[in-house]
Amino acid sequence: MPGRAWLLVAMALAIGSMVAWIQPPQVQAAMAWRPELAATQPWRAVSAAWLHWSPQHLIANLTGCAVIGLLGIAARLTARDAAAWLLAWPLTQFGLLIEPSLERFGGASGVLHAGVAVAAIGMMRMRASHGRERVIGLLIGVGLAVKVAAERPLSAPALRHWDGWNIAIAPLAHLTGLIAGVATALLCALAARAWAGRTGRRA
Repeated sequence: MPGRAWLLVAMALAIGSMVAWIQPPQVQAAMAWRPELAATQPWRAVSAAWLHWSPQHLIANLTGCAVIGLLGIAARLTARDAAAWLLAWPLTQFGLLIEPSLERFGGASGVLHAGVAVAAIGMMRMRASHGRERVIGLLIGVGLAVKVAAERPLSAPALRHWDGWNIAIAPLAHLTGLIAGVATALLCALAARAWAGRTGRRA
């Protein structure tokens, strides 16, 4: 089924978030992103995306997982796209090292932004026979870039309180997710092209 691998990544993000929600505080503390522990406890770059600070935070990101997972099925995204999203997952958190004042982070929003970026690029690279998907991918990519830029992610403070949210938001994670998604999507595309050229020469 087209998009199956992509859906599995979305499910891993959603199920991990629900499991993390019911963990005791000491386990949750070991999952949070901490920049000073990035080298010695690198698993936090993965586990931090499962950690949420309020029911609203969790529900919003579970909804995002469902929407992006369904987008992958509708757009027939490939296993290559799924691999790119999976690679972008930890890179999103490692990107937060540019802001050491962000002492603790948890949440799937950065990884979800990475998924949207990968999906947009995956749709834009479709063959001409899928012209509608290519246009939709372009619009999604432009919309994502505009949204992230409007959040001014490089401005201080790193954590901000937005109307309607009962937790502090880290817009920088949205930017690092966007960058990680674009980088891994392009990297996987180059790797696939190189592999195709290599196998073609062997044939």
